[in-house]
Amino acid sequence: MITVPKDFLAKWKNEPSEKKLAFSRSERRHRHSRDRSATADSLKFTKVDDFRRCSRCVLDTTVSDIWFDDAGICKYCYIHDEMERLHPLKNMEEDLQRIVKRIKKAGRNKTYDCIVGVSGGRDSIYTLFLARKLGLRPLAVYFDNGWNTEIAVSNIRKATDLLRVDLHTVLADLEEFKDLQRAFLKASVPDADIPTVYAIHSVLYETAAKQGIGYILHGHSFRTEGTSPISWTYMDGRYIKNVHRRFGSGVIRSFKIMMLPYLLYYSFVKRIREVRLLEYIDYNKNKVDEILAHDLGWVYYGGYHHKNLYTKFFQSFLLPNKFNIDKRKTELSALVRSGQKTREEAIAELEASAYQYDRSVVIYAVAKLGWTLEEWERVYYRAPRSHKDFKTYLPLIRLLRLPIWVACKLRILPHILYLKYAS
Repeated sequence: MITVPKDFLAKWKNEPSEKKLAFSRSERRHRHSRDRSATADSLKFTKVDDFRRCSRCVLDTTVSDIWFDDAGICKYCYIHDEMERLHPLKNMEEDLQRIVKRIKKAGRNKTYDCIVGVSGGRDSIYTLFLARKLGLRPLAVYFDNGWNTEIAVSNIRKATDLLRVDLHTVLADLEEFKDLQRAFLKASVPDADIPTVYAIHSVLYETAAKQGIGYILHGHSFRTEGTSPISWTYMDGRYIKNVHRRFGSGVIRSFKIMMLPYLLYYSFVKRIREVRLLEYIDYNKNKVDEILAHDLGWVYYGGYHHKNLYTKFFQSFLLPNKFNIDKRKTELSALVRSGQKTREEAIAELEASAYQYDRSVVIYAVAKLGWTLEEWERVYYRAPRSHKDFKTYLPLIRLLRLPIWVACKLRILPHILYLKYAS
């Protein structure tokens, strides 16, 4: 249940209608127009006349880094096809057994043979379920940033209890983490949710290293989630530290931000491997929901990544209204490519209505971040920027694309790292 401070709720309800329109798309466009020329190279807004949609999926020119071939098929469909080539369904059983055998061998005589990061969502809970079904001995790791819903926490508790899996919880310092989140909102980039995602990755690798565990099972499926465009979601440790240095305060102590040397150490010295287990199965969302509900009492939380209230605020309100980014397109495109939805159905879903947001969640997020509505509006109306305006590892990654490609071929690094960032 969301608890909204009474003064915030009263202020929101009692504001004149003109003030409420401050969050409307037309007002946003008007106020951003003054600064667009200065940020055109960083974050592009597509004119209606230039709008184009992929002929195969539903990604379109609101993605600034998209390109199309002569048949109108987009860059991200090509990434999907390369992932399908690497993980063909016809070989999935054989490939799955091979990777499971490798994990069991590496974890012999240890308490755990793999780690599964759990958030309470469909993908992570099913990854945990599948790991136990395959005879693996996972340690479930939960990073608590203070924003998860009661439904998500309940899903984690029920799954770990029923599957008899030990749960290791890493609790972030709430004030410290909110400072990092505020820094990304002040930076005015569409990557304001990556502190959580990157912190989870850092915690998983650090826990694996401490426990002597060689495999991290990742709950991502390119067949149902797709690949988020780099202009919509970019993350690396240097980027996070640069944003925090410029817009945050204090020092992050409750968890480690994994810089490139740490990743190289974990990957090449500690020999920790990341496995996206769901890439080795025919993953169907509707079927999985039924299995999890029946076997684990799992409950759906109402939207893509809405198990976390900050992510719900970010994806349903901030991205569509400030950056013209609708992340439903990524998931729907993946479902179209994998045959779980038709392109016509996906387009109809997008055009039926804009991404709906819950006003109370917006108020709750603003209040929890420690801002008044006036302070939030000043942050909200800052001109959009992108990762290109900050220090990142991206130039180095692209310079090292050949050794990264080799590391991906040797299964030292996930192949999607090369396809998304280095290719």
